Amino acid sequence: MSDTRRRVKVYTLNEERQWDDRGTGHVSSTYVDRLKGMSLLVRAEADGSLLLESKINPNTAYQKQQDTLIVWSEAENYDLALSFQEKAGCDEIWEKICQVQGKDPSVEVTQDPIDESEEERFEEMPDTSNLIDLPTCELSKLEEIADLVTSVLSSPIRREKLALALENEGYIKKLLQLFQTCETMDNAEGLHHLYEIIRGILFLNKATLFEVMFSDECIMDVVGCLEYDPALAQPKRHREFLTKTAKFKEVIPITDSELRQKIHQTYRVQYIQDVILPTPSVFEDNFLSTLTSFIFFNKVEIVSMLQEDEKFLSEVFAQLTDEATDDDKRRELVNFFKEFCAFSQTLQPQNRDAFFKTLANLGILPALEIVMGMDDLQVRAAATDIFSYLVEFSPSMVREFVMQEAQQSDDDILLINVVIEQMICDTDPELGGAVQLMGLLRTLIDPENMLATANKTEKSEFLNFFYNHCMQVLTAPLLANTSEDKPDKDSSIESTKSSTICPDNYQTAQLLALILELLTFCVEHHTYHIKNYIMNKDMLRRVLILMNSKHTFLALCALRFLRRIIGLKDEFYNRYIIKGNLFEPVINALLDNGTRYNLLNSAIIELFEFIRVEDIKSLTAHIVDNFYKALESIEYVQTFKGLKTKYEQEKDRQNQKLNSVPSILRSNRFRRDARALEEDEELWFNEDEEEEGEAVVPPIEKSKTEDDFPDSYEKFMETKKAKESEDKENLPKRTSVGGFKFTFSHSASSANGANGANSKSVAAQTPPAGSNGSSSKNTSLATTVTSTKQGSLIGLVDYPDDEEEEEEEDTSPRKRPRLGS
Repeated sequence: MSDTRRRVKVYTLNEERQWDDRGTGHVSSTYVDRLKGMSLLVRAEADGSLLLESKINPNTAYQKQQDTLIVWSEAENYDLALSFQEKAGCDEIWEKICQVQGKDPSVEVTQDPIDESEEERFEEMPDTSNLIDLPTCELSKLEEIADLVTSVLSSPIRREKLALALENEGYIKKLLQLFQTCETMDNAEGLHHLYEIIRGILFLNKATLFEVMFSDECIMDVVGCLEYDPALAQPKRHREFLTKTAKFKEVIPITDSELRQKIHQTYRVQYIQDVILPTPSVFEDNFLSTLTSFIFFNKVEIVSMLQEDEKFLSEVFAQLTDEATDDDKRRELVNFFKEFCAFSQTLQPQNRDAFFKTLANLGILPALEIVMGMDDLQVRAAATDIFSYLVEFSPSMVREFVMQEAQQSDDDILLINVVIEQMICDTDPELGGAVQLMGLLRTLIDPENMLATANKTEKSEFLNFFYNHCMQVLTAPLLANTSEDKPDKDSSIESTKSSTICPDNYQTAQLLALILELLTFCVEHHTYHIKNYIMNKDMLRRVLILMNSKHTFLALCALRFLRRIIGLKDEFYNRYIIKGNLFEPVINALLDNGTRYNLLNSAIIELFEFIRVEDIKSLTAHIVDNFYKALESIEYVQTFKGLKTKYEQEKDRQNQKLNSVPSILRSNRFRRDARALEEDEELWFNEDEEEEGEAVVPPIEKSKTEDDFPDSYEKFMETKKAKESEDKENLPKRTSVGGFKFTFSHSASSANGANGANSKSVAAQTPPAGSNGSSSKNTSLATTVTSTKQGSLIGLVDYPDDEEEEEEEDTSPRKRPRLGS
């Protein structure tokens, strides 16, 4: 075993019940002699002197804690602990101890046979037998009582006996009477002893004693005793704080006296645990477990009693939503509900369900809708906390409410729109509240927690509602700050709150980053709805304008949005990106970044590397055709040369296919799969219709240039889609660092139109050369072929068996219809 594993710290428990560090050394288990038997030896790390020699006694109770601690008692008031640096060393020594005692090393406490028999006899005897004899409760005996209480804490059996003796004789009340006497006489020594006694009784960890100590009659005297810590020069003033500083506010008068008493008691006991008592050491973790349980069950009782008092809760809700309620009163009401919901976390799951259902029935969500729109920051913050409890408990309950509300209210006052507006209008420079609200929105729109039943699909209904009523509110700041009539760095647009919003403003940039994060989440989880929204609003173009932002984190958010879209490998998105020439702002950002090696540089390169590795042919062809001249000088990574190689390999492969056409033409028989576009989706003609002596040129040869499309095909397509908008809009022209100037023109409406056509037909529509925003020259054969592979073959419907058919062409060629036939 290595020295590190054997390394330990040795601790002993002093009279003040504090652990003293006796030094660091290395432990071993050694057979010393016949008298001492197997012993634990710890030699000092510094000089090798003996720090500890302890015989492993078969009757001693050893305890293993937290995987690296072994604790035991060697005498009535002498406790020892070994703290190991590594778990492996602790396990080895623990096995030696268990071996000597004949115990299973899997146990955490080796039972003392003598103590066990004593405990059995103790349980069988009458309550008044075998108890610890307590000294008479008088001033002269306080030191003796303090010594007795502190001495029993190391022995569970003696703690039990002392607790029973204290309970039977009403000893605690007598001690508190002595406290009043000592305080009247200003007896400092007696007060110090009483501090030790009361603190020791608390560490007995007995619920029956707590019931006495925390009663209305005794609790303030208990707090008084704990003010006189001998370690402090002056006593604390805890009672003064509890009686004068801390004020109990009743938002609605509580008539139940038992409930009032329980609230007071819980607050004071919580104060004792959190403020007065010292933080337990690692060796005292369980000393106050019963005190924690006492507070826990008190909170459960309080919530249950309030929940059952429907008259009280109804009155609270009535005042909360009453326009006549003044701001201070409303603030107190909201804070009450916040604390009420916090207490509810102590309930068992079934009780918590009943609690939130009670709040829902009483109208908590309409009430929140009102208070979240108020100007008071404290009220809004508390309302947000309450809303987070409700969303965490049941997102479905919140979704059901807002969908019902949409049938009766305008979009402006819908709860989710109120939440979105609060997120957008957060005045915190760090947008702390906006971040919290964004997390809640993400939970609400997450399909993973939406229910689907036989009669109702929550996901479909809610997402339809969200995209119809709420998405425009969420994206309003993004659209306002990316208008194309003004460049990003100079734009200044008035918001709904009549304040100037500038994308280069840090707070606005943070807000746009949050919105983009939520939209990116939607791209991943709402494939259908978000796709329609992006296409209809030309959202990706607007987002990529933010690549110009001086805030790199915002540019990275825009890039991440594009990366998620490309990561879907969806040809609808790919055609939209190509049609709109949407790689231009990304390429410009890469070139403007120059030779700087930073996160933006790495993220852009990773985007293109993904396209290369995943072999997305349409995007590869578009990038190489239009941007390779600007990128070929980048040699510190092989990504762009790799894209060029992929492009050329695909070009060669397509050329080889074209060269194989004559051999197909020489074939006598062809099996034709007649497939043509139909107005709704596709019209299937008769399969396997065989004709002899007729050769059909495969459509791939007809795709040499865009000009080769037959006129009849163009006329046919015109009847299948809505007329595309003629309006053209141009991206801001800019010159890159490398002197590569993009002069592409495009039409945003054309990009949208492309999607519209594709939503009706699987066939990809290629616009006339010069209007597609990618090049004013004729597209080469290789480019056309490459960009139409895998589901985007120009003028054709893509079928799953296309690749298989290509493999069979030599042996069993099939006829394909001419595009113009």
